[in-house]
Amino acid sequence: MSGGAGTTALGPYLECIRATLTAAVCLENFASQEVERHNKPEIEAGQNPELLLKPIIIARSEVERVLIETSINSVRISICVKKLDDLDHLLAKKFMRFLAQRAENFVILRRKPITGYDISFLVTNFHTEIMFKHKLVDFIIKFMEEVDSEISEMKLAVNTRARNVAQSFLQTFTK
Repeated sequence: MSGGAGTTALGPYLECIRATLTAAVCLENFASQEVERHNKPEIEAGQNPELLLKPIIIARSEVERVLIETSINSVRISICVKKLDDLDHLLAKKFMRFLAQRAENFVILRRKPITGYDISFLVTNFHTEIMFKHKLVDFIIKFMEEVDSEISEMKLAVNTRARNVAQSFLQTFTK
């Protein structure tokens, strides 16, 4: 067990995702069976069902889940973050859009998430050849921890700001 995931309420959920991703990221180079000298992520192309494994959904609750889709040369990880109210929905949508616009800076981040999920990552065999597999898994786990805390912090900041605005507005009526 590595850094911090076991000390939070998210611990067992994140450890389950870590174990599943560690097993799923065993990828190998696989040339296209359709076009010579092409190598496309099979999970994205989806042309050869025999190269795709069954998708795995790990859910902490109805609103917080991870979809892990694996093929012979790629893994797609889609994350649905916890959104309990309208403010959470708005903050999550804006934050994920902000990250998607900077997808080229996060080598494995997809610009457009899978339908029903907030954000998606695509790890190919080329990524595992140039990066450490355990570091890729650690990045995704850390990302999940940080996104949850970032949205919570933004929600607190918005609520604090709204309270201050309401107080200053109501002071004009009490004078």
